Amino acid sequence: MELRQLRYLVAIAEAGNLGRAAEALHVSQPTLSYALKTLESELRVRLFERHPGGVRATAAGEEVVAEARRTVAQADRVRAAAERHWPGGSGLLLRVGFEASGAGELITRARAEFARRHPGIRVEPKRFDWGQEVAALRDGRADVAFIWLPADTSGLRTVVVHVEPRVVGLPAAHRLAGRGRVTLDDIHDEPLTWTQHAPRAWVDWWAVNPRPDGSSPRWGPTNNNVEEMLEQVAVGAAICIAPASMARYYARPDLAWARLTDVEPMRVALAWPRQRESEPIREFASVVQELSRAGRAAPPR
Repeated sequence: MELRQLRYLVAIAEAGNLGRAAEALHVSQPTLSYALKTLESELRVRLFERHPGGVRATAAGEEVVAEARRTVAQADRVRAAAERHWPGGSGLLLRVGFEASGAGELITRARAEFARRHPGIRVEPKRFDWGQEVAALRDGRADVAFIWLPADTSGLRTVVVHVEPRVVGLPAAHRLAGRGRVTLDDIHDEPLTWTQHAPRAWVDWWAVNPRPDGSSPRWGPTNNNVEEMLEQVAVGAAICIAPASMARYYARPDLAWARLTDVEPMRVALAWPRQRESEPIREFASVVQELSRAGRAAPPR
């Protein structure tokens, strides 16, 4: 058994489809299929069952995948520990987690300013999908992260550093596409794409579930990441609710965006584990908060 095979296994479980997993891993599908078959033969157990839409883990597969995730995370921590002592480096590495459009331009400006003030510390961005930043902080894949609230922040130090409105993503030909603002009533009957890979409270907050009248959203197809979400919207299978920055960072000619006016805005917190707080983390947090305060004080453009 090799670490590479375990990474493949986790990717297949997360994608639920061999083709998508192969694309994410930058390997051919036959290579991935062979690796899975070899691992199943070695472990003497079937890990996935095929269905029309892809694959799903068997009972044995779910348990094996859970252990594989832990093993891969531990291997990443081992590598990070070694990287801190690479020749020619200062021995200091700060891994900054974020999701999709993160906290907008604040992340880029914070990284640049931190690098200017602390040239001996290497900052490595780490991108995660759908609320997984918190898990990355807890298992050591990230040292500090910009997390989209709501989230389970127990054991973490947090400070809200960014607030932005929510928007609705629509197919370019949608009946609401020409409107700059929409309400929950406007999208009440529209199928909403969602994910099974985030905590349920996080999913419900983004979906505004329940709605003010007590009803539930019309649930549409699920997705594994922002790219799949936007593709579903573009082909007309669903709409999505997202932060306003996503409309800028993921601009596409086949998508339209409208401000969702009757919901609370998204808040982004900078977070890090209390037990692993370090001087680089404190310095980075100081830079982020300084830039955040300056941004709030600046006149609107």
